[in-house]
Amino acid sequence: MAKKKIKINRAPVLTLWAAVVAERLGYDKETALTLGKAVAGLNAQSKGRKLGIYEEKKEEEKEKEKGKHALSEAEGKKEETVKPEFIEILGRGVPAVKTPNGLRAAIKGEPIHDGSVESYLQKKFGDDLGEARTAMEKLARAYTPKQLESKAYDLYEKFRPKIPEGTKGWGAKGDLDLDYIRSLAE
Repeated sequence: MAKKKIKINRAPVLTLWAAVVAERLGYDKETALTLGKAVAGLNAQSKGRKLGIYEEKKEEEKEKEKGKHALSEAEGKKEETVKPEFIEILGRGVPAVKTPNGLRAAIKGEPIHDGSVESYLQKKFGDDLGEARTAMEKLARAYTPKQLESKAYDLYEKFRPKIPEGTKGWGAKGDLDLDYIRSLAE
């Protein structure tokens, strides 16, 4: 009998769902994995600031970082300046850069490595990764890419694990109901 619920926190669920959505929108698996990780990271930062877990950087710190980046480029530490393009996934503009291996989401200008995202998902989902991915893929295929693009985050909000509100829920695990995800596809 198929496992119905997985005890997991929201970040890997959002990572996997955003990757599945990105694939449905036409991105290759490797690019999709990095986009998924970036979406989850951006959401975590936003939520963390809202809850007071992370502080918003002050303007002077942002300017200092820009100066360091420009200095390292001038010193030749960076091979080239690559201006990221922004890809919208689940309503978020995700910075992405072209690499020799293809398009990859980027954090602070550095491309995310798809292998590390795959390892992260495997660690968090364990033996349930395949079944969770299959359920999410079924849901993604229930919509045209255009429909999915506009509904993806709302769908995530329906099936994401339920956790306590506020700081009590930060990093908390809840139940991911795979049967419910499958039912949303019907």
